[in-house]
Amino acid sequence: MTATEARPEAEAEAPDREIGKERRRKEDQRLITGRTRWTDNIQLPGMLHLAMVRSPFAHARITSIDTAEAKQSPNVVDVVSGQDLAETQGVLINAWPITPDQKTPTHLPVAIDRVAFAGEIVAVVVARSAAEARDAAELVDVEYDELPAALDLKEAAAADADNGGALAHPDLGTNKSAYWVFDSAEAGTGGNVDEAIAQARANGGIVLEREYRQQRLIPAFMEPRSTVVDPTGEQLTVWSATQIPHILRYALAATTGIPESKLRVIAPDVGGGFGGKLQTTPEEWVTVALARRTGKPVKYTETRSESLMAGHHGRDQWQKLTLAADREGNVTGLKVELLADLGAYVSLVGGGVPVLGAFMFNAIYKFPAYHFAVQTVLTNKTWTDAYRGAGRPEATFAIERLMTELAAEVGVDPLEIRERNWIKHEEFPFTTVAGLEYDSGNYEAATARAKEMFGYDELRAEQRRRRESGDPVQLGIGVSTFTEMCGLAPSRVLGQLDYGAGGWEHASVRMLATGKVEVVTGASAHGQGHETAFSQIVADRLGVPFEDVEVLHGDTQISHKGLDTYGSRSLVVGGEALVKATDKVVEKARVVAAHMLEASADDLEFSGGRFAVRGTLQGVAIQEIAGAVFAAHDLPDGMEPSLDSDATYDPVNFNYPHGTHLCAMEVDTETGALRMRKYVCVDDIGNVINPLIVSGQVHGGLVQGIAQALWEEAVYDDAGTLVSGSFVDYLLPTAADTISFEVDHTTTPSLTNTLGTKGVGEAGTIASTPAVVNAVVDAVRHLGIDDIRMPCTPERVWRAIQDAGTGAEPTTGAAAPHFDASTGMEGTTDRTAGAQDGAQQ
Repeated sequence: MTATEARPEAEAEAPDREIGKERRRKEDQRLITGRTRWTDNIQLPGMLHLAMVRSPFAHARITSIDTAEAKQSPNVVDVVSGQDLAETQGVLINAWPITPDQKTPTHLPVAIDRVAFAGEIVAVVVARSAAEARDAAELVDVEYDELPAALDLKEAAAADADNGGALAHPDLGTNKSAYWVFDSAEAGTGGNVDEAIAQARANGGIVLEREYRQQRLIPAFMEPRSTVVDPTGEQLTVWSATQIPHILRYALAATTGIPESKLRVIAPDVGGGFGGKLQTTPEEWVTVALARRTGKPVKYTETRSESLMAGHHGRDQWQKLTLAADREGNVTGLKVELLADLGAYVSLVGGGVPVLGAFMFNAIYKFPAYHFAVQTVLTNKTWTDAYRGAGRPEATFAIERLMTELAAEVGVDPLEIRERNWIKHEEFPFTTVAGLEYDSGNYEAATARAKEMFGYDELRAEQRRRRESGDPVQLGIGVSTFTEMCGLAPSRVLGQLDYGAGGWEHASVRMLATGKVEVVTGASAHGQGHETAFSQIVADRLGVPFEDVEVLHGDTQISHKGLDTYGSRSLVVGGEALVKATDKVVEKARVVAAHMLEASADDLEFSGGRFAVRGTLQGVAIQEIAGAVFAAHDLPDGMEPSLDSDATYDPVNFNYPHGTHLCAMEVDTETGALRMRKYVCVDDIGNVINPLIVSGQVHGGLVQGIAQALWEEAVYDDAGTLVSGSFVDYLLPTAADTISFEVDHTTTPSLTNTLGTKGVGEAGTIASTPAVVNAVVDAVRHLGIDDIRMPCTPERVWRAIQDAGTGAEPTTGAAAPHFDASTGMEGTTDRTAGAQDGAQQ
């Protein structure tokens, strides 16, 4: 064998490092120009179209369905009811029963006897065009016998068969689905919280009790949900605008009787999700059932109104918190009691969303004692599930509002009270009172950088001047520090929490004969930039050009294993699987390189895509090796002719990004008008793969969190009709409604993955909501206001100011009846002197 010739030293130089480079996204050329294939673009020969007939009532018995006139409409092929599909439609599954005794109503894709929310499907029209299907759907005559609807969360929690009240599912005898508790004393992670509260009261300390409302939100992605099913091949092929093609395939197989090997699920380019496409939906089940029934390809694409009404919603909690501290503001205990609205059904992971939040109410603080309890509740509204952040934004909002209230009670700056209680950088790794191990972080560095960028001291001085001059436009400064658990998740931990799947991810790396590289990932993108970031990782690990890497995903026939995309897990779990697969390729190539160079594998160094004999310039590029392996003319004895490698990675821990967000809001005390003056955030997400992608993720997340604080709210009337069912009434911000954010980051690498990365997709949303609300409240606190219910509209702000000025009970900051999460019953709220209740009706 002849050794490969040595190259001149200049030619052997390593390519520029890709990780850390601001690469424009590979995906953008096709996504921005529309030169891609969204699900609704798919056209198949002989394809039929569906329209859903939906209930106008929140709760009713179906007494009759007359489809005769609809069946006579032009080009209508079939009109079916739930009864017609009873044997084939399957059921929707709940993958996370958080307690063994959880009450979980059966969720049929098409209702048969009774509807449980306005928008539930009661019949389906099949026609030769979407317009003809929708027209015919108007002709389906459904008779209903309306039933009492469980709509108010607190009233629903208190209702049962013995004591009266509307029941979302009368056969269950209660609206309570599950009661889940974490207690630090029982878990051995901290002390007894009731004792900590009692000691604070007895010793003249501080006990703050607050009740906050997390309003219901609607994931408003750009692309409405859409499904196409082709039953004509050897496999049944499903295209869906989904975040979870692998989970969808499993769920369909588990509930419809179709063998998993006969199902192929494809998520083509997907126009946004935010958790709103982290679902297995009735519409997907219906489209599969009708494709099998007709034997033809079938498509369903929802209208925007259907998306807002019947796609799942997010948040929707009452949160009661009790915090104990000494007079200097050092926290000693935290008690959290939640009511969480599940809506009409327990969706895929909806019941577990509050459980994710349970581990984050303690946030970055060293609480010695902690107790968390949540009562999940069924109501006759659209079901809720994960929405960007999934439980972590709800927790962060509550604790960051409460810590600001503690600062006001002690009489110190909100940043000072946080610093007194946060985990110091030298204390990492740190095991929290909730039992999680935070591996790394530096809250001091992020906060110092944020203060500097914000001009914190100067803005505080301006605020004092405005107070003293009686300026009608007051300035408020809001603080939000946060951490989150992301990178879902160690499979053993998920098993301990009774989650129905694992948290691993799979990747494959294929070296092609020409030296190009194909990457296959189980992480299914819906706009995050996977193709670009993963190409950068592989280019660095293999030393090949960025342009030579192709990333494949979103098709269960190409990517046969995976657990998809949610919970900021794509990079920290999917990326780590990719690293491991790439390293296997390098080790396989090392054996071939040693053979080609007539050297020992132990004497080879690999750098910049090239193997070289240590101390010499004699070497061979990995792309040359790929060609040699393809030819297979002279390989080491016993070696198969392939460098391709797979890896499945199960994380050993969550990872914990953190940051400090500062917001300045101007509030016109005469009109309630609000104006954002400045917003600064400094996030620590570990090592950054692509700063441009990170900035985009943070900016998008900020807008979603700010929108909850100021604009968005899903509102139902007394009959259970969604009155914010269009973008006329459900207020989404545009670029004109926001300002330019100042974004930066500090870096403490994660210690639990090779790349040192932490999740970023949810960070902006988690931190921004309390920053904004804290700023709004800070602007008017001197008027006697300590809370304004979200969204903080000008009207709500104005009413709070008017009520404070007259001494009346606040209409936007009024004390809500206290609830006991274990019973759902209202009681009395005990407050210490000087601690005003900030709850909302």
